[in-house]
Amino acid sequence: MAETVTMPKLGFDMAEGTLIRWVIAEGEAVNKGAILAEIETDKATVEVESVYDGILARHLVAEGDIVPVNTPIAIVAAPGEKVEKQPQLVTDQAAPTPKSAAEAEPISAPSQAPSEPTVVEGQLPEGVKASPLARRMAEERGIPLRSISGSGPGGRITKKDVEAYKAVQAAPTQPQVAFQAGLPSIPSTTIPLKRLRAIIGRRMTEAKQSVPHFYVTHEYDMAALLALRQQVNLTLPDEEKTSVNDFILKASALTLREFPNLNASLDDNNNQIIQHGAVNIGVAVAVEGGLLTVVCRDADRKPIRQISAEVRQMVQRAREGKVRPDDIEGSTFSVSNMGMYDVEHFIAIINPPEAAILAVGSAREVPVVKDGEVVPGLRMKATLSVDHRVSDGAEGARFMQTLARYIEEPIRLLL
Repeated sequence: MAETVTMPKLGFDMAEGTLIRWVIAEGEAVNKGAILAEIETDKATVEVESVYDGILARHLVAEGDIVPVNTPIAIVAAPGEKVEKQPQLVTDQAAPTPKSAAEAEPISAPSQAPSEPTVVEGQLPEGVKASPLARRMAEERGIPLRSISGSGPGGRITKKDVEAYKAVQAAPTQPQVAFQAGLPSIPSTTIPLKRLRAIIGRRMTEAKQSVPHFYVTHEYDMAALLALRQQVNLTLPDEEKTSVNDFILKASALTLREFPNLNASLDDNNNQIIQHGAVNIGVAVAVEGGLLTVVCRDADRKPIRQISAEVRQMVQRAREGKVRPDDIEGSTFSVSNMGMYDVEHFIAIINPPEAAILAVGSAREVPVVKDGEVVPGLRMKATLSVDHRVSDGAEGARFMQTLARYIEEPIRLLL
C-alpha cells in the first residue's frame, strides 16, 4: 500500500520548509531510515529520513519549493505497485486575472505637442524667471541662470540670488585629502540577505520586542575549573579533549535541577508555565551566514566526557550543513559562549519559548584582592537573561550564585 511522506514539523514554531534537494530519485528503492531529501528550516538544513520501506514512486514537490508543514511531498509504494499521478504542489501565488476589455482602464489621448516657448517680461525661455538686472549680471559673469535658485515671487531670480551664487562659487574648496600609499579604495558591496540570517533577524526581533528581558551578571573564579580541565585532558587523546564550555554546560544543567522555573517555558496562551523534566541545553554555534543552536539532551545526567563528544559531533554536522532534526530541537535552556573570541562580557537574547539563556565571556587573568593583597586571578563573567513573565531578579541572582558553587568547586561536576 502506498504511503505518503509529508513535510515534517521540526519545532513548535515551524510553519514551512524549503525542499533543497532530493537525495532519492523517483523509481529508486528506499529503506526505512534512509535519507530522502534535504530541507531548509528557519534554523538549519536538515536531512529527512524515510519511515517506510519500498520504492519512491513520486516526488510531489520540486527542489526549491517552499512547502507548509504536514503537506505531502512524496509517495513511497511497494515494488510494482501503481500510483495514480497526483498534481505537483503549487507554491507560487496564482497570477492575477487580467481585466476584461469592458473593465480595462481607458486609454487617454496623447497630449498635444508643447508649443514653442515665448519670451515675456522678466521670463526667459523654458520657464526661467529673472529680473532684468539679474539677467544682465548673470550674463556678464557667465553664470547659467538655470544654475541659480530664485528667492523672489514664483521662484523669480533676483540680483541678490546672483550675488549669493557667485559668493558660493568663489568660496575656497576643501583641501585634497592625502591618502596613504598602498591602500586602494574599497568599493561598496551589496550582499543578498541569506535565508538563515533573515529568519534569525525576524525571530530575535520578535523575542526582544515581546519577551520582557532582565539581566543578572556574575563574575566567577575560574582557577580551580581550569586546573581540573587540564588534569582531565592529560588523560584523553587529542580528539577527545574537553573544552571550558563542556564544564559550563554540565554546571548549568546541574544548577537547573535546583531551579526548575528557569528550565521552563510559557504555553502557547502565555497563561501557564511548563517546567520541563528533562534538562536539554542548547549550545549556540556560529555557522556560515548565521547562528543555530544544537541541543545536548539530559545534560544533567551525562558525564562531561560524553557531553563533550556529543556537542563536538553536532557542531561539526551543523557547520557542514548536515544537522539532524534531533540536533536542533527540544532545548529547554541555552548557553552562548563567546569566550574563545576574547570577549569579556555580553548579553544574549532569549530563544523562545525558553525562559532564559546564559551568555559566557572569556576567562581572563586579572588583578584581584585576596586577604587584603592584590594578586593575579583568573576570572570569567557570565550574564543570565531571563523572561520576567516566568521569573524575577532574586531567583536569577540565586541561580548565578548556585552556578558559582559548581564552577568554583568543579569536583562536584565529576561526582
